[in-house]
Parts: sequence; structure tokens; C-alpha cells
Amino acid sequence: MSIALPAARSVAVNPTQAQMREWVLEHMPRITETEFGNLNYKAEVKARLASSTFFIAEEEIYQNRMPRAEHDEWAARQDEYIADKDMILIEGYIGPDPSFQTGAALYMERTQANIPAMQQQLYFPKDGNWTREFTVIYTPGLPAPGKPNDRLILVDLENYVTRVFGSDYFGESKMGGLRMWNHLVYKRGGLALHSGLKTFPDVNGEEKVALILGLSGTGKTTTTFRQQLGSLPVQDDFNALMPGGYVYTTENGCFAKTFGLDPDDEPTIYGGTTRPDAWLENTHVNPDGRVDFFDDSDTANGRSTFGLASIRHRSPVDVPPASYLLLLNRNENLIPAVAKLKREQAAAYFMLGETKGTSAGGKEEMGKNLRVPGTNPFFFNNDAMQGNRLLELLETMPDLEVYLMNTGRVGGTDGDERSKKVKIRHSSAVVEGIVSGTIEWEEDPDFGYYVAKSLPGFPDEEILRPHKLYERQGRLDEYALIVENLNDERREYLRSYPGLDESIVNAI
Repeated sequence: MSIALPAARSVAVNPTQAQMREWVLEHMPRITETEFGNLNYKAEVKARLASSTFFIAEEEIYQNRMPRAEHDEWAARQDEYIADKDMILIEGYIGPDPSFQTGAALYMERTQANIPAMQQQLYFPKDGNWTREFTVIYTPGLPAPGKPNDRLILVDLENYVTRVFGSDYFGESKMGGLRMWNHLVYKRGGLALHSGLKTFPDVNGEEKVALILGLSGTGKTTTTFRQQLGSLPVQDDFNALMPGGYVYTTENGCFAKTFGLDPDDEPTIYGGTTRPDAWLENTHVNPDGRVDFFDDSDTANGRSTFGLASIRHRSPVDVPPASYLLLLNRNENLIPAVAKLKREQAAAYFMLGETKGTSAGGKEEMGKNLRVPGTNPFFFNNDAMQGNRLLELLETMPDLEVYLMNTGRVGGTDGDERSKKVKIRHSSAVVEGIVSGTIEWEEDPDFGYYVAKSLPGFPDEEILRPHKLYERQGRLDEYALIVENLNDERREYLRSYPGLDESIVNAI
């Protein structure tokens, strides 16, 4: 069901990037033109607002929910606010495949034109068959008094409408559409994955496909765009996994993290970010326009958007079924750089979603040890549904290989000199080893998954087998205690999800 858009003083329908750039420079004081010729906006809001996000539902299936009657009051307030405003309407598709694309629209105040400009880069262009199915109505200038931080995101899955009040962070536009798409994919028998997608064009004469799952800040985009064996990126953030391993993508561009961006480690992202037509948000820019990607004095959650056309990539249409599923964790103790998982283990570690919180989740998550089922903070319902659905899908993909990858540290925290960092080059070597089939595996006696006994060219076996690091350092008692506590904690955590398939719980 597509609702009517609120009436406005004027509506600019699908303006050009050049026109929106003019409005940004005219209306937005916290804009800086960078040395690259693109524009950076210093937003008041630095990350997504989980505590301010409410699903419209009467039943108790959502952590934050709002009755329909209260929603209607807020909706009327927003409609009244829009009545005398100049608005921008951006229309396009989520997804390029004719069999799996969704008409989407962003309706936004003209005084915040950077957000529709960024969203336009991520939508696939509309055609003659386009109809609006998803709607995001966005008013940064209208606060929500009484709600957390006076900001509010209302998610109406019955009508596929998301309303945003008081936030000037682009991520609420992007996730407004993808959160609703998440729901639609599940209804169609698949599972939306917070993941990148890349292909390897010639592996023994075949094109192979890898899905890379990870919470924002765990290396998902970096791993997707890092080249191994001629790999090409397809998508950096959200994909649908369907029965038989078929994959459908969502966005015509990238939403990349800019903090720590290095042209040597991440040349593709750097190249896209430094184009004059890219948009930056909360990236540190000096008064003279010089960009400092390593300054996090304001936030470490700086972002950029740029179109897929700006970079070398594989077409997102007609992607072969998935061959590999890589689950990224950012851990700091016993998780090896790579572990090969059995089917039920794959669903279990998917549900555990263990990582170190980053700036993308706001101050309440940054630096904390987190468990986010599916590494997907945008799932719409009981997370047991995610784990069970993945297990169902895996049964239809007997040839899919699933791996757990640690992109954090082994042996201790960042400040512990005994620990070792899993660097980008390490993860890249792991991916190449997986795809080329050169890793020799052995079963880990403590966790039951397979660890790398050898990987040609890999510089440090202690990152592959953390037990070796603890043994060399005389810390085996500490190791044994962590193993015992971690396995107990994990099983207890999985049991906290009512309805989760028992074979998933027992896989730990």
C-alpha cells in the first residue's frame, strides 16, 4: 500500500545532483568544500538512533513499539509541518533486478539537500514500470519533544512508510528504506543480510560469489573492495539471500566509512571518496579544505557516498548463486583469523554476531563487546527467526562454504602488548586462501570448528591458531578459562531466544 505524500508549498521531483549541490551551498552553513571538490556536511547526529526508533505495532514483538493511534498523531504533526515547506522527492529502485526490485522514494526538506543527493546516488534509476512501494518522509527541522534526544524514527511495516523527525544523519534515510526491504525479503522466503558482495571471475573456469557479513566498522566494506584473484565488488552493504543461494542486491552506490581511509589499504574506497561528485558526512575537514581521514576528534563515524559507476565493479544483475559466506567478527581473544564452520555452527555464529562496537552504533555501543544476531541491527522481529531462516536456507545450498573471520585481535585488547592485530593484509590473504583452496584444515578441540593448519604465504601462525600464541606466552590456564566461560556464555545467550532451533544451540 502506497500512502499519499503530504502536501507541501513546493516539491522538486528528482532534481539533478548539480541542483541539489546549489541548494546545499545556499541553505546549509555546516558545509565545507574539500580539496577534492566534493562537499562535507558536519551533522549534529553522528550515528543511527536505535533508542529513538519505534515500530508501529500493538503486539509485543518489537523492543521499541508504538501504538497506531500515537503514530497517527505524530504523522499528522509531520504532515502539518511539511505543508508550508519546500520539499525534494527522490524516486528510484532498491535493487536492479527486474524480478526483485522495489520502488522507493525519499521525501525531504529542501534545506537539507545533502541527504536526498546522497540517497539519489544509492537508488537505481526509475523506469517506466516504477511504482512507489516504500516511502521515507524525513524532516530534520522538526524535533520530537519527549522522545529520546527529541528525535524519532517511526517504522510502519503495514504501509511500508518510515518517518524521521529531528535527525540530520544520512544513515536514517538509507536504513529507512533497507529496514523495510528487510521485512519484505523475509516475507518472500529469503533473508536480508547486512553484507557486502564480491565475485571472483575465474576460479577453475567458474565465477564464484562471496557474501561478507559484518556489523558496521568490522571491515565488511574493506573486505568487499579489497582485491584478491581478480575479484570485483558488487555491493557493499545489504543483500538478499534466497533459497538455492540466489543473491539480490540493493544499492547503486556505496556508503563507506572514511575514518582511517588509506589509499594503500583501501584504494577503491579512497578513489570513490575523493571524487568531486562524492558526498561526505562527518569526515574531518580542515578550514582550508584538506581532508584528514585519521582525525576522529569529532567522530570516527565519518562517511561517504559515491556511485558504483565511479569504481570498477561487477554488474549487480544476474549474479550466480553464492559460493562462500564470510562471517566477520571483531574479537580480541581466541577467535582465529579464519575458521571453517559446519552447517549448524554457521547458524550459531551467525546468531552470536560477536564483535566490538564501533562509532556506527553511537556512543552506547562504541568499544563494547557486543552480540548482534546476524550482525544486522535492522531486523524487524524476533531474532530467532533470522537464525532459523538461515539454517533453512543453508539446507538448500549443500555446496556453500561458511567461514568465521576475526578482523580484530588475538591474545588481548588493543592496549595489551601481548596481543596481535589481524591486519587488512592478513584478512586478504585468508580470502585468497579460501577461494584458491590452499588452506589445510584441522579440527579445533575446544570449539569444534576447523582452523588453518597451514596457509601458504601467511606470515603468522599464531593469528591462525591463537592457542599457539597463548602457549608460547605461558598463558594456557588463562586460555582454558576463556574457553570454558565463552562456550557457557554463548550457549546461554543462544538459549535466550525462544523458538531458536535446538540444533543451533547445540552447535556450540
